Amino acid sequence: MERQIPRLVIAATQSGGGKTTLVTGLLAAWRAKGVAVQSFKVGPDYIDPGYHQLASGRPGMNLDTWLTPKEKLPATFVREMEGAELALIEGVMGLYDGGRQGISSTAEIAKLLDASVVLVIDAKSMGASAAAIAKGFRDYDKEVTLAGVILNRVGSDTHETMLREAMADIDMPVFGVLRRQEGLQMPERHLGLIPVEERSGEDKLAQKAVEAIGKAVGAEVDLNALLSLAKKASPLEIGLDSQAKPARKACRIGLAKDEAFSFYYPASLQVLEDMGAELIPFSPLEDEHLPEVDGLIIGGGFPEMFAEKLSANVSLRQEIKAQALAGMPVYAECGGYMYLMESLRDFAGREYDMAGIFAGKAAMTDKLQTVGYIEARMAEDTVLGPRGTSLHGHEFHFSLEEGETDSFRPYEFTRLRNGHKYQAGRKLGQVLGSYLHLHFAGCPQAARAFVEACAAWKEHP
Repeated sequence: MERQIPRLVIAATQSGGGKTTLVTGLLAAWRAKGVAVQSFKVGPDYIDPGYHQLASGRPGMNLDTWLTPKEKLPATFVREMEGAELALIEGVMGLYDGGRQGISSTAEIAKLLDASVVLVIDAKSMGASAAAIAKGFRDYDKEVTLAGVILNRVGSDTHETMLREAMADIDMPVFGVLRRQEGLQMPERHLGLIPVEERSGEDKLAQKAVEAIGKAVGAEVDLNALLSLAKKASPLEIGLDSQAKPARKACRIGLAKDEAFSFYYPASLQVLEDMGAELIPFSPLEDEHLPEVDGLIIGGGFPEMFAEKLSANVSLRQEIKAQALAGMPVYAECGGYMYLMESLRDFAGREYDMAGIFAGKAAMTDKLQTVGYIEARMAEDTVLGPRGTSLHGHEFHFSLEEGETDSFRPYEFTRLRNGHKYQAGRKLGQVLGSYLHLHFAGCPQAARAFVEACAAWKEHP
């Protein structure tokens, strides 16, 4: 079947070019005009979609051809557009950057969804060279429809005139010009932007920032022209999802969700729910006891920023350990994996007790330890499936493991970038943890295995 969906990709020449600020502003500006916009982020990103949601009022979604099969992506895209009238897709890094051989690059996603691209160019200290850059990006891959540019960090009226004249010389439409406004920058730290969950307190810093960005972008970008461009997109051909959903809930899964653990893809969680899981949020920071559940998922986040408070919640740490040792299925990713270790040492060198399920400690470093796509092969049976199961995931962390490094590892990881193989993760009974981030839409068999393990525990704890 065919679906007509107005859609647009916002790309950049490189990381740090202003994509997230611009997209957040566009979402806020269109929302203020009553346009229902669904945002998407290319690549394995948890933080940018949080700002998207704050601006648009709709959960930000991800598009990634490594974490989810590319042939499924158009149908997933259409399903996530329900109730929206415009799709706005934020790219990753530079337009043509991605994994090995361009996997999950912004250009690949744009071609797969047949969507026009608007390129953000940081024009600070640049004149006609901006046009040379735009022309090079347009000519590099003729299958990518580069429809125009938005010029960022422009210094003056004279600077703007110079840039517009250069773009006119190469017949490149200019959809907007953003002046230098240092106060509109997003706050960052070691993994990128600070998550919305940490900036949504009583002072509403995140909301105020989004509103200010929306006003600035709405005043300096031609929203009507961009909307007209998006509406020119051709219909998408998609298949129908015929998978029947369970008639009843198979199990209740506790989902660690607070300022320390917030890295979840909404569509990934939806897969668990479609398979019969009822997800019950709980806070390792605030809750003294677990809810009544049949399994636990502890996702990634920033436990290192809340280590003291996590450690102080002794009753919950002990309860999680007791349930894990009793056989309850527990799946942990990255920050959640760190939480399951004996201790966590923060950036200042302070060490705090954690859940103590896995031996050894997580230690923060001032150097990025690993980033990139991973193929993970299970070396033994786990709660995510039998030995030999292959999963596509992603790693991104500044911490490393200390102690017990010779213990058996349940995964063999292969880095997509260079083919390097290494043993990874920990398993204890029905507890599985590693630095791997998964998207269950790309590995539904793993989601089903975990739901079935939780359902079995519910029946025979």
